Amino acid sequence: MNYTDYVATIANLIPTTTTDVNFVQILPSIINDAEQRIYRELDLLTTVTRDETGVLTPNSRLFVLPQHFVVTSSISVYTPAGTNTTANQLVPVSQEWMDAVWGGGTPALPQYYAMLTDQQILVAPFPDAAYKVEVTGTIRPAPLSASNSTTYISLYLVDLFISASMVFASGFMKNFGAATDDPQMPASWESHYQREFTSANTEENRKKYAAQGWTSKNPSSISTPPRT
Repeated sequence: MNYTDYVATIANLIPTTTTDVNFVQILPSIINDAEQRIYRELDLLTTVTRDETGVLTPNSRLFVLPQHFVVTSSISVYTPAGTNTTANQLVPVSQEWMDAVWGGGTPALPQYYAMLTDQQILVAPFPDAAYKVEVTGTIRPAPLSASNSTTYISLYLVDLFISASMVFASGFMKNFGAATDDPQMPASWESHYQREFTSANTEENRKKYAAQGWTSKNPSSISTPPRT
């Protein structure tokens, strides 16, 4: 589903017109609420990226992530310095442990990292050279809009996207309380979303080989115990 079809579908379900000034104003918020919820709850593989453009500063344990990551899953340092030859994965630790154990000392190849902020890390030992860094984690793709007519969610999770959108859109329609026109509307769409989420989550786990017996097989109620 592209942006134009999405807007028309949501307008029909509300119902309103695509030119209604109030609908036009709230539409970006409807999209944002639905997309952010899906990204947070599903942990989609499509949001995972790897960036190896970062470089450590010699004698400084501070490193700023090379782009905005929502969640980092692994950080590696390449050796020899200045090359992308061998990736040495760093071990995540707490900032308190790092300060206590690696607050100083002789610079060397880093072995550990601790999150300082959501976009900054500390490494230890202090780097003795300008090592290249590889960061793997999740990012937030550009939202659906008139200038970005399709997204992974709008193409492959359109049913979930519509349901999540309508939960938020119920607020636009003032259908959230007993004194409103249809107080069951948000609950009905939420229930619909939860059913669709279960199937989408199963499929996403299959992609990660985290389904039946840690394979890509669809979970089965018959084949127990699962194959290894």
